[in-house]
Amino acid sequence: MKALPSLKQLRYFVALADTGHFGRAARQLGIAQPSLSVQISNLEELLNLRLYERGRGPFRLTPAGREVRERAGEIVAQVQDLVDVSVSLQAGASGTIRLGTTPTIGPYLLPQVVGALHQAHPELKLYVRETTPRDLLAELELGEHDVILTQLPVSGHDLVVDRLYREPLALAVPVDHPLAGKQGIVDADIEGLVMLSLGPAYVLHDQISALCGEVGAGLQRDYEGTSLDALRQMVGMAMGATFLPLLYVASEVEGRDTTIAVRPFRQGRFTRSVGLVRRRSSGKNAGINHLRTILRSVVRTEFAGKVTPEGG
Repeated sequence: MKALPSLKQLRYFVALADTGHFGRAARQLGIAQPSLSVQISNLEELLNLRLYERGRGPFRLTPAGREVRERAGEIVAQVQDLVDVSVSLQAGASGTIRLGTTPTIGPYLLPQVVGALHQAHPELKLYVRETTPRDLLAELELGEHDVILTQLPVSGHDLVVDRLYREPLALAVPVDHPLAGKQGIVDADIEGLVMLSLGPAYVLHDQISALCGEVGAGLQRDYEGTSLDALRQMVGMAMGATFLPLLYVASEVEGRDTTIAVRPFRQGRFTRSVGLVRRRSSGKNAGINHLRTILRSVVRTEFAGKVTPEGG
């Protein structure tokens, strides 16, 4: 009987295909790069297929590699879901929910959620891990998270998206900037401004980049921020302007930072959408539903007037 690929080999290949880089995939998996290369080569030999193109150019899957990635991802997720189902059957509504979140959302929303979740469901534990939106989705498909809290849109035929809220993005400028004293910022005001943003791993980067192209602002690509705090500090040093989510502003700017001024843009209609994303076949739906209910309750009660609830 011909040898079959191992689950480890499939997990490794999914990570490589999603990151597009041997080094990044190895770091994500917590292994050495040579070990990853050996496992991928062994998988190719077992399948008798060339899964990625060799050469000096950027990493690319072959047509066969793209087909194997899709099927391998389904297998990896289904095995993890089998494990999750067994845990749920043993624990009922208790157990641990592994929540992945982007650092632009979790720290400013979850502190109010954790206490409410524990009070309502003391048997349910929440394990939180932060990373970039791009890595969140890849890790969700690998089964490393049960659910992720991230900026939308996110698409995938095996994913379920629960919208939570829309959050305004406000313009941040140095406190001595001419726009600092203006209350209602419109498109014409930011034409020609130098705009700062997070790196391309964040959905927020794409949103700000698209706006810059639309209104004629210049996106500064030499100094992309690694966090919202870094963006705020660069604005305070007059390196440019940026857009900050309102929950971050409420937590870290209002009454605390006197180097920048934050002003509404487009009357608060320039927003981002935030939601929970899970695998359709997840075995922890009961616990995730409890988390979703608490999140929506906190959004309505704790952040009324700052964000607009969506979904249920």
